[in-house]
Amino acid sequence: MTMEPVQGSDRAPMPGARDVGDADPQERLEVTVMLRQPADDDLKARLAALAAGDTSSGFLSREAYAQQFGADPADIAAVTAFAQAHGLVVVISHPERRTMVLSGTVAQFNAAFGVTLRRFEHPDGTYRGRTGQVHVPPELVGIIQAVLGLDNRPQAGPHFRIPPGHVNVLIPSAARLAAAPSGFTPPQVAALYNYPPGDGAGQCVGIIELGGGYRPADLTKYFSSVGVSPAPKVLAVSVDNTQNKPVGNPDSADGEVLLDIEVVGSVAPGATIAVYFAPNTDAGFTDAVLAAAHDTANKPSVISISWGGPESSWTSQAMTALDQAIQAAVVMGVTVCVASGDSGSSDGASGDNVDFPASSPHALACGGTTLVGSGTTITSESVWNEQSAGGGAGGGGVSTVFATPTWQAGLLATMTSGDAAPLAFRGVPDVCGDADPATGYQILVDGETQVFGGTSAVAPLWAGLLARINAAKGGPSGLVQPLFYANAAAMNDITAGNNGDFAATVGWDACTGLGSPDGAKVATTLSAQPGDARA
Repeated sequence: MTMEPVQGSDRAPMPGARDVGDADPQERLEVTVMLRQPADDDLKARLAALAAGDTSSGFLSREAYAQQFGADPADIAAVTAFAQAHGLVVVISHPERRTMVLSGTVAQFNAAFGVTLRRFEHPDGTYRGRTGQVHVPPELVGIIQAVLGLDNRPQAGPHFRIPPGHVNVLIPSAARLAAAPSGFTPPQVAALYNYPPGDGAGQCVGIIELGGGYRPADLTKYFSSVGVSPAPKVLAVSVDNTQNKPVGNPDSADGEVLLDIEVVGSVAPGATIAVYFAPNTDAGFTDAVLAAAHDTANKPSVISISWGGPESSWTSQAMTALDQAIQAAVVMGVTVCVASGDSGSSDGASGDNVDFPASSPHALACGGTTLVGSGTTITSESVWNEQSAGGGAGGGGVSTVFATPTWQAGLLATMTSGDAAPLAFRGVPDVCGDADPATGYQILVDGETQVFGGTSAVAPLWAGLLARINAAKGGPSGLVQPLFYANAAAMNDITAGNNGDFAATVGWDACTGLGSPDGAKVATTLSAQPGDARA
């Protein structure tokens, strides 16, 4: 049978990986298949209206979205027949998410999708992978948009940093250590950013985690220590059979999980926090965002993501699938806050790169600053950049994948050299916040209190602010970027510093975006948003 390639599915080995032979043909795995979007023109029209700042028609409920934009039953039937013909089992179908999970052996998936799965060794471990493209029979071309999970390499990394004495070392300047010797608590950072009154009651914040876990005892102790009582309600939600599983090491993914929960819970203690644990693969990441966006039980109005990787490390099909998951979220009124990365303008790769999914134009990309202040007074705020001392820097730059969104039209990216050029593609980040570990956040992880930083802290900080605002105004905010860019005075403009190749300047820049939040002004901006009720 003639097989056709799935567009954008081409895969290369990880840098430094070595092919060590065929994958075990009897190894069992689960793969996520994403189906095409029905009524695509209607969805594009809704997204275009949101991009223009028009929310007058309201956001869709999750039920209405599923009815209008869920997978076509005929497409599900066609993929089911294909799976059965190859001995694959349909574990579950999610019509509202347009996904199907198939189970089978390596040998069965090799035959079904025209791939050869191999084992690879790389400096950080081993993975099952493939090279080249995924293939489907001609009758499924156009129906199947992505096949995710054949390759189980770690797709993303957490964006947190810890000061000296730990694996991800940062050597901060003496002046900044003196300014914040023990870091801030999240409520102290919220006070510096003039957060409006409120606690997010009635809202749910979804947090995406691709590893690690939390212990309830740590949360109880932490929230008591920062004066939050009662402690927020925290729920662990399993995605693709992944559980809340603490490693017992603050330098592990546990650090990410606790940082995210404790920041959100400290600034929006009345909100429910739903933590979606998923495998660190392209399938797991996409499935987690889809699970949160379409969760009819917990109904998050904000999603916080502190994981990502350079655009060059993703396949086109995976980027499209995850971007479409974020599109679905904003059409349902969910704002998706994403950390922009901790490795400056390079994002840890060669040349200039931006981090995905922060580079999705439908995500609120959150960059990093060094914040010095006391009480409610900010003494100084500049771009976080300690790369010269072997530390991190706020991620930012210009995408090579996503077109310039309408709200960024006419903006310039200013280089450290002083040159400036119009944005040819999506600029990152949109906003920023305190991310320097030397002026970072007091966090309790695995029984140990440490100061954490990284843009991982900024995404949940913004998520908590939006939960407060949504609770106060009685509705979700969805795609906030058009309003933010039209009301840039709601931000503290950051004009000092650089993240490598990009420099801060007056107005938007590719280090700190529009700036850090003046919470009360952000609330005023979003409270004027019309049509925030769900249709």
